[in-house]
Amino acid sequence: MAFYDALTDFIFVEDEPRAADLIFVPGGAWGEIALRAAALYQQGFANKILVSGKYSILQEGFAGPQTPAAYHGQVFDTECDFLSQVLLDHGVPSTAILQEKCATYTYENAIRSRELTDRLGIYPQTAILVCQAFHARRSLLYYQLLYPDTEILVCPAVTQGTCRETWTADPVTIDRVLGEVERCGSQFHEILKTPFLF
Repeated sequence: MAFYDALTDFIFVEDEPRAADLIFVPGGAWGEIALRAAALYQQGFANKILVSGKYSILQEGFAGPQTPAAYHGQVFDTECDFLSQVLLDHGVPSTAILQEKCATYTYENAIRSRELTDRLGIYPQTAILVCQAFHARRSLLYYQLLYPDTEILVCPAVTQGTCRETWTADPVTIDRVLGEVERCGSQFHEILKTPFLF
């Protein structure tokens, strides 16, 4: 057993998919998460996908898709627009896509998603969260905070070459994963003291 196995297990959360009321897709420029959500939809695990995301709070606009290559050069106003287009292009009908275009960071993805589902009268008992694999723990914590009565299954997609099996093999992926470990601590200080409750 490697000394870092506990970190691997903490960050790389993954569940077997099963029937759910909704699929959550937090924002981002990595189309693999939309591809995974589309596949889960096509396999019948849920009949609605909620896509959230404007663009990173650190940027003044959506920098554009990073993957898949077919979308390079196309202009999208928001992460939500890009990810929704990937879903549409992979067989998900527009009637199955719920869009949230205001969130600019992960916690806000969860907050704005909860606002939208409340407004629509959607109260999922079970939901699937499709996020980047190395982002799974932090995404799960935020969505669990905002959906305390929902069982959330994490079905991530590998992006940026960062997966549980090989993350320790490259300095870039080491920094990426350990950065997530740090953020799981630093970003929850005030949340735990003053939780955002509905």
